[in-house]
Amino acid sequence: MSKILFVMTGADHWTLADGTKHPTGYWAEEAAAPYEAFRAAGHEVTVATPGGVVPTVDRGSLAPEVNGGQEGADHVAATLAAFTGLQRPVRLEDVRADDYDAVFYPGGHGPMEDLAVDPVSGRLLADALASGKPLGVVCHGPAALLAATTAGGANAFAGYRVAAFTNAEETQAGFADRAKWLLQDRLTEAGVLVQEGEPWAPHVVVDRNLVTGQNPASAAPLAAALIERLA
Repeated sequence: MSKILFVMTGADHWTLADGTKHPTGYWAEEAAAPYEAFRAAGHEVTVATPGGVVPTVDRGSLAPEVNGGQEGADHVAATLAAFTGLQRPVRLEDVRADDYDAVFYPGGHGPMEDLAVDPVSGRLLADALASGKPLGVVCHGPAALLAATTAGGANAFAGYRVAAFTNAEETQAGFADRAKWLLQDRLTEAGVLVQEGEPWAPHVVVDRNLVTGQNPASAAPLAAALIERLA
């Protein structure tokens, strides 16, 4: 059995360019599908958030239309209800990457608000990357990579190939012209090599110990790739 650290956003909103606070948090499928896969494989999952706050689910991510219908929505909701670690996260500030066998960051727009500028998370990511242990990040989760810098000030993930929520997907979701910045653009500016797949289709990129997924549909295949690396 391996110990897997879920680092999740503590934000319940995303501040848009006009100052509007859009209600959000983590995306349900991106937490539920990996949690279900990791537990089925016999692994232990610990949740950490900035300050140890209970993470907020994006209510929109629980809707039937984004979960393949009512049955899918009910399954995701039931999985999250059984994911008791969500109700008692540890403080991210108290976490050491060395204590875990793998690290995973789900997305949702929440990471754009807090993890993108969180130095504690940034150091954890840099440490996990340097350790060689499996590191998985999906959808908007790669916003957290922006806070991971080297002693020289460069991004720790510069030169790595990644999948992340694309400009095309943000446009189709209706937020591209309302956002302060776009994830694909910021990652590219930081020297991270975004490998763009088809909008909304599963797309996973593996570069050394880093496994990234583009969107919610990529969460389950990303989890499978991490499990392979823990075998």
